[in-house]
Amino acid sequence: MAKRGKKYQEAKKLIQAGKEYSVEEASELVKKTSTTKFDASIDMDIRLGVDPRHADQMVRGTVSLPHGTGKSIRVLALVNPAKQDEAREAGADHVGLDDYIKKMEDGWTDIDVIIATPDVMGKIGKLGRVLGPRGLMPNPKSGTVTMDVADAVKEVKAGKIDFRVDKYGILHTSIGKASFAPEQIKENAEAFLKTVVRLRPASAKGQYVKSINMSTTMGPSIPINRSVSQTL
Repeated sequence: MAKRGKKYQEAKKLIQAGKEYSVEEASELVKKTSTTKFDASIDMDIRLGVDPRHADQMVRGTVSLPHGTGKSIRVLALVNPAKQDEAREAGADHVGLDDYIKKMEDGWTDIDVIIATPDVMGKIGKLGRVLGPRGLMPNPKSGTVTMDVADAVKEVKAGKIDFRVDKYGILHTSIGKASFAPEQIKENAEAFLKTVVRLRPASAKGQYVKSINMSTTMGPSIPINRSVSQTL
């Protein structure tokens, strides 16, 4: 097991062993446990009682965080010329179609989100091997395949995130930065949790939310009382 540094060990002492915190308590404590000199991301991990191998237990969705993620999201709009001005005016960082498809075929993926219109998905499909593993493939379920390009770009820029349970039944996402106020962290965390609870698959049996943890980049994990998911 890798040996943790002194800063990590000191931060861990702030977390009471065996205690499960409320979202409000964790939102205040997580700021104190940041061990980096840069503005660390605040992450949430939720372990669910689902088996993602079954399609009817796949948990995937989007949520607009009230205070955004604190990150500058780079958006590429893959649209035909008729929609390109709309995408630029909405704030897309890159706009085009065939030229960017060629760039991605050559290995360029210096973006965070791709938004596309339904009529160009036939062209984008061939990029599956490039975009799929990076989680960049546009998808109607996440709102990134739409004719309302302007709204989609603005929502992503404002803090809309896409999340998907991994093969172990765990959801992992960033909900803000260590520089956020505790109330901002709390409200972002609750918005994410509410959405996860709402997306519970009908086929999921037993306990749905098994554990919730909050942490900063390279910081110790803070356990949150999972019963909070029943009160949101």
